[in-house]
Amino acid sequence: MSKNERITENLVRDILRDFNYYEQEETVVEEQKSQIEEVKKLLKGASKTGKGGIGAPEFIISTSETPDFLIIYECKADTKHHASEKHNRPKDFAVDGVLHYAKKLSKSFNVICVAVSGQTKSGLKVSTFIHPKGSEKAKELTNKSGKKISKIISLEDFIEHGSFDKDVAQQRHNDLMAFSRDLHEFMRNHAKLTESEKPLLVSGTLIALKNKAFAKSFDAHSPSELQKEWMRVIKEEFKKAEIPNSKEYSMTQPYSSIAVHPELGKPTKKYPRSVLFELIKMLNEKVWPFISVYHDFDIVGQFYGEFLKYTGGDKKALGIVLTPRHITDLFSHLANVNAKSKVLDICAGTGGFLISAMHNMLKKSVTKAEQENIKSNGLIGIEQQPNMYALGASNMILRGDGKANLHQGSCFDEGIISAVKLHNCDVGMLNPPFAQGDEDLHELVFIKQMLDSLKKGGIGIAIVPMSCAITPHPMREEILKHHTLDAVMSMPDDLFYPVGVVTCIMVFKSKIPHSENNLKTWFGYWKNDGFIKTKMFGRIDNKKNWEEIKSKWIESYRNKEDIPGFSRKQKVTHEDEWCAEAYMETDYTSIDENDFEQTVKNFLVFKLMNKL
Repeated sequence: MSKNERITENLVRDILRDFNYYEQEETVVEEQKSQIEEVKKLLKGASKTGKGGIGAPEFIISTSETPDFLIIYECKADTKHHASEKHNRPKDFAVDGVLHYAKKLSKSFNVICVAVSGQTKSGLKVSTFIHPKGSEKAKELTNKSGKKISKIISLEDFIEHGSFDKDVAQQRHNDLMAFSRDLHEFMRNHAKLTESEKPLLVSGTLIALKNKAFAKSFDAHSPSELQKEWMRVIKEEFKKAEIPNSKEYSMTQPYSSIAVHPELGKPTKKYPRSVLFELIKMLNEKVWPFISVYHDFDIVGQFYGEFLKYTGGDKKALGIVLTPRHITDLFSHLANVNAKSKVLDICAGTGGFLISAMHNMLKKSVTKAEQENIKSNGLIGIEQQPNMYALGASNMILRGDGKANLHQGSCFDEGIISAVKLHNCDVGMLNPPFAQGDEDLHELVFIKQMLDSLKKGGIGIAIVPMSCAITPHPMREEILKHHTLDAVMSMPDDLFYPVGVVTCIMVFKSKIPHSENNLKTWFGYWKNDGFIKTKMFGRIDNKKNWEEIKSKWIESYRNKEDIPGFSRKQKVTHEDEWCAEAYMETDYTSIDENDFEQTVKNFLVFKLMNKL
């Protein structure tokens, strides 16, 4: 190695010191080689000469807070050796070399690549790239505005820009979903937990890890002490959160059975530090970064949704159908929430609607005072089931606000409703319990209760089974007597896959009788959201079409457009069907000869079968 190249390395080292890379307890800066087993394995045969042998970048930086990321550096003395035209000469050029190593390391990590050349601090040439885990090649690293990063920056900034990359985010999501299945299997085989206890253990542990002292010291406790400490810290964190209207017992009681579970705190031959220790360790390594670093992931809701996929009878008995994340976001756009909105969810569950509303409201806020007001006064929820309430409360805390006005109890409790009405909410969002069987708890009864709880002229949005739109029910007349049916959208048939329920979204204007408006209701045929079903990941937006589809849906709804085959305006009463299929005109321009032939064949088969 030449003397000049060492000068470049020294300059990089000095800059890393300026950014406190060496002082951060969770961060490890290694040079020329790594102690990380996975890195050592991947760099075997990674020599830049292409003749085999071990190769390594000048600097390898890792952090326990984001273990799926590595930052690597390759240095050259002369800026003429910064990058070749085709990036195919790793031995001779800094960019080529760092991309060469990143390709090897990206099998297991998201790799941030930094190529540096030059002999003075002011004259350094810096290029940065991100090679997402599992992808074929690297791309230039940019900030959220698309501007290239052309200098060495802090570890936190590098991780933030790398995390924003869409490929990284998608792979991270895939990894998390895969881990959730592994975690479920581990719990089933070793923890002997009930289905309702599994998501509570996840949320409780994440709440406990929010306590920095616990996160750093949980491995210092004996198995029996760890279980007690886990519960103590959860109580402490809930108390610190100071959630309005909440009682400590209501939030922590669901976790108490886990705190005394005989299997969790017992050492075994396979897990001498206890099963609970293994679970905390796994969640700390695999999940906590999604809370502490990425800040944009409804982790408890996602995990609970995954666990429900395994629970056969429970989800039907409980009537729980969690709303897909892209639909909770859609509700916020339909309601056009802003920094001054007050959003109510009378069946809050894990808080998905409130969290989505909060995100969209914060985007439209300008001042710190507005942001604090949103978190303290803009989100109101009710949840009856103690387990779900605990999950919802923990979810809000993990999102960094912890001030949502969450009420534990029935949304038909007069005391709770009186307190809720004092907030004068102008937006309601609702996914009521499905298929309860009890007419007193029909989905339409929940819709009326939500609308009655909003101020006059507020917008109430609910996602319900299609039967609510097409099956006669006395509550439909009662709703239209006091409120206006503004729009109904028919949703994709498999939206709630693997739960088999066909749904629609209903939009109302509260406390304005339907007949007073004398307006037509808008019906949308929103059957294609771009998502496809997969065995491993459920429904996913694999072609990244959702954002474009969402924009089209929102624009057509706001403009109340009549589009053949897609939407229709129609005057309706409580006696009519409330769905697009009943009123839409066929768009004949989209029908080709094959469609006609197939329809004729289907008709002939139908006639033939009826004759047999």
